[in-house]
Order: sequence, then C-alpha cells, then structure tokens
Amino acid sequence: MPNETATLQLDRTLSDYWTLTKPEVNFLILIATSAGFYMGLPEQSHTFPFLRLLHTLIGTLLVASGTGTLNHYIEREFDALMRRTRNRPLPAGRVEPSAALWFGTLISIAGAVYLAALVNPLASLLAVFTLASYLFVYTPLKRRTPLCTYVGAFPGAMPVLIGWAGASGHTGPEAWAFYALLFLWQFPHFMAIAWIYRNDYARAGYFVLPEGEQSAYFMSSTTVATSAALIPLTIGLARATHAGLELTLGSVMVSFGYFFFSLRLALEPSTIRARRLLAASIFYLPIALLLVVLGK
Repeated sequence: MPNETATLQLDRTLSDYWTLTKPEVNFLILIATSAGFYMGLPEQSHTFPFLRLLHTLIGTLLVASGTGTLNHYIEREFDALMRRTRNRPLPAGRVEPSAALWFGTLISIAGAVYLAALVNPLASLLAVFTLASYLFVYTPLKRRTPLCTYVGAFPGAMPVLIGWAGASGHTGPEAWAFYALLFLWQFPHFMAIAWIYRNDYARAGYFVLPEGEQSAYFMSSTTVATSAALIPLTIGLARATHAGLELTLGSVMVSFGYFFFSLRLALEPSTIRARRLLAASIFYLPIALLLVVLGK
C-alpha cells in the first residue's frame, strides 16, 4: 500500500509539472517551428536534415515549456481568482511556487543553451527574445491595457522564425511573410478566448477587452480585420512559393472559412459563436501551414 501511494503521488506530481509546461500550446508551437524549418531550408539542400530539425524542436520545446511554467508562476495569484484556472497546480497548492520558478528557469536556460550549441546562435537568440518579451512585456500588460493582445502576438508568432533560423541560420523577407501568417492567426484565436472568458478575466483584473460597450466593438473589429487580412496574405504566400492552383485554392478556402467564423462572431457576439471560432482557429493553423509548406 505505501508503494502504491508513493506511485500515485509521483504520477500526480509529474502530471502537475507537465501541466505547468502548457503542452496544448507547445503542440501548436512545434507545428509552427517545423513548418518554419522546412520553409527555411535552402533550395540546394539534397537531403533533409532530420537531426537538425530534431535539435531545433527539442530546444524550442524546452524554452517554450520554461516560458509556460514561468508564466504560471507569475500569474499564480490571479489564476486563483478565475474559475477556469484556479485548479492549476500553483493556485491549487499542489506545486510550491519556488519549485515552479526553479523548474521553469532551468529548462528555459537548458533550451537556450541547447539551441546555441546544437542548432545556431540566431535560433537561440530568437527563443530567448520570445521568452523575455512574453514574460516581461506581454504578461504585465494584460493587467493594464487591451492592447496587450497586439504586443503578445509578436512573441506568439516567433516559433516560425525560430524554425526558419534553425534551418538556414538567418531570416529574410520570405521568413517574415510566413511569420505574418501566424501573427495574424492569433488575433481571432485569442479574441474568441477573451470573449468566452471575459467575466473570468475581469474578475482577475485582466484588461484583455475594454470595459463596457467597447468590448464587443474591440473584439469584433480586431477579429474581422485580422482574419480578412489572412486571405490576401495566403494568396501572396502561394504565389511566392509557386504553389499550384489546387494548393492556392485550398489556402484561400480555409482562410475564407476562418473569416466566416470570425464574421459570424462579430455580427452576433455570443459564447457559442466564440467557441466555434476557437475550434475553427485550431483547425485552421495546421492546415494553413501545411498548404504553404506543400507549395514550396
């Protein structure tokens, strides 16, 4: 019985630390990093550098996991005030704050060193910039201004550039165009989350949406403008990569679909429509990235 109890406790502890790393976010980060890596490969590459891709993904995952853990640490007191987050490991008291701080710091440093040593310094620098801007600029802004969403989109789209840099050692106009896809995708995605949990955010003192009547306008205008901008961007990316007609049409169709769900929420804000947009955003990103990658 004591051994069984110890095993269960260990399983709970490992599960809690796994939760701290934000695995659901890291899954999308790895997809974006992989896509950026493939797009960044030089045209003259004769063999695919699987080992370098693996190193890029491992280093990026470590930094992203550290960032997620440190974000949990910074926001632990506010998470305790929100229904959807109060059962997280830190506000629920299952993990000590000091332990989470050390864990997040160590794996972040390990990831940055890993990228610098086994990939290249630029990939490491971009990963460190992502961590710093997310934790020390975007995170505190969430309690001050709804414009935090615009600021947070910059580090949020960085995995594409990390992957690109991991493959080529540099970035360029093509990399930034690909970055723009992930940058714009985030706004409808996060606006849907902000609308669903707007009362929870307000309870914890987060200003992710303006107060009063302006909240619906802010959410709607941001969602529609950015999802609409994705349509010409995907066409431009398809032309830049010389994608065929089928892939181009596919990119346009999924972008129009994303715009459709965004427009529906904007015209009639509701939790149900916000959830549908959120689901659409999760489907849209990997499909859109895949279509661009296939067009290379």
